[in-house]
Amino acid sequence: MVKEKIDKPFLSSVLILLVAGFFIFSSASLGLLARSSNTFSAVLINQLVFGLGLGTIACFINSRIPYKFWRKYSLIILIASIAAMLLLYIPHLGFSHGGARRWIGLGNYSLQPSEIFKIGFVIYFAAWLSGVKNKVDTFKFGLLPFIILIIIAGLLILTEPDLATFGVIFVAGLSMFIAAGCRWRDILILFLFGIVALAALAFMRPYVMDRITTFIHPASDPLGSGYQIQQSLIAVGSGGITGRGFGQSIQKFNFLPEPIGDSIFAVAAEEFGFIGSILIIILYLFFSLRGLKIATRTSDQFGRLLVIGIVILILSESFVNIASMLGILPVSGIPLLFISHGGTALLFTLAEVGIILNVSKYQNLK
Repeated sequence: MVKEKIDKPFLSSVLILLVAGFFIFSSASLGLLARSSNTFSAVLINQLVFGLGLGTIACFINSRIPYKFWRKYSLIILIASIAAMLLLYIPHLGFSHGGARRWIGLGNYSLQPSEIFKIGFVIYFAAWLSGVKNKVDTFKFGLLPFIILIIIAGLLILTEPDLATFGVIFVAGLSMFIAAGCRWRDILILFLFGIVALAALAFMRPYVMDRITTFIHPASDPLGSGYQIQQSLIAVGSGGITGRGFGQSIQKFNFLPEPIGDSIFAVAAEEFGFIGSILIIILYLFFSLRGLKIATRTSDQFGRLLVIGIVILILSESFVNIASMLGILPVSGIPLLFISHGGTALLFTLAEVGIILNVSKYQNLK
C-alpha cells in the first residue's frame, strides 16, 4: 500500500517548530530593536519575506515535484551548487561579515551559497549511492567517490572559512554512506581522516585553534574569545527551571552577541527555562525521528538516502548550534534552523522539507 497524501505528523512537527521559532525570534529581536530600528526592520523583512514567505512557496512546490526528478538532474544540481559557491569570489558580488566570506549580495538581500551546496551535495550523493547499489562497499564506487566529494566540499567551504558547515556536510554524507551499506573499515578510515584533517586545520588556520582553546578554557579570556559562551551560559543559567517569561530576557540587550542569530537558543533558555529548552530539543528529535521513519518506509533507495541526508543535515546543524550555546561544542556560528535569523537558511530548510514531504507520499505501509 502506498500513501497518496503527505505525512501529517512530520508536517505538524515543522509547523510547530515554525510557530515556536516565530515567537522566540520576535522576542530575541527586541534586543536588536533597542539598538537600531532600521536594522530591525531590514532583518524582519528578510526573515519573513525572503525566509518564511519564499520558503513556504518552495516547500509547497517541492512537495508536489516527484522526488525522482532530483535524481535525474543530480549532476547538474551539484555543478550549479559549486558554481554558486564560486560566485563568492567575484568582486562586488561576494562580501564578508565577521571575518568570513559567505554571502553574495542580491540588492537589498543576501544569499548564502553554502545552503545551496549542502542540498546539492546530498542530492548528488544519494543519486550516486543508489546508482552503484551493491558496489558501495568497494573502494572504487564507495569510499573513493565520498572522499572526492568531501575534498570538493572542503575546498569550497573551508576557504570561507566555515568549519561548522563543513562538519555538518561530512556527518550527513557519512550517515548516507552508512545507510547505503558501506564497510565498517571505511567508517574507521573516514574517522581517522577527519581527525587528521581537523588537526591540520588547527595548525594551518589560527581561528580553528582559537575556538578549540576557547572551548577547553572558556574562562581564560572572558572579554575576548570566551565572551559569547560566557554570556550564553549566564543566560541559560539565569533561566532556571521555568524561565523569566516570554520577552523577559536580559542578556539579549547589549550582552549576547548575535541574539537573533547563533545565540538565539540562549535567549529561549533564559525566557523559557530548562523545561522550555527540553521541549525545543524534543521538537527537533520528533521532527528527525519522523523523518527517518519516512526514510525506512520508502522502498526506493534514492528516496530513502535523500531523506536521511536532509534530516541529518537539519538535525546536526540545529544540535551543533544548541551544543555550542551550552558549552558542549565550540561556538560554531551556524543558525538554529526554523528559529534563528537567516533568510537563506530558512528558505532552503523549508525547500528541503518539501522534498521530504513528497517522498512521504510514497511510503510503503505494509
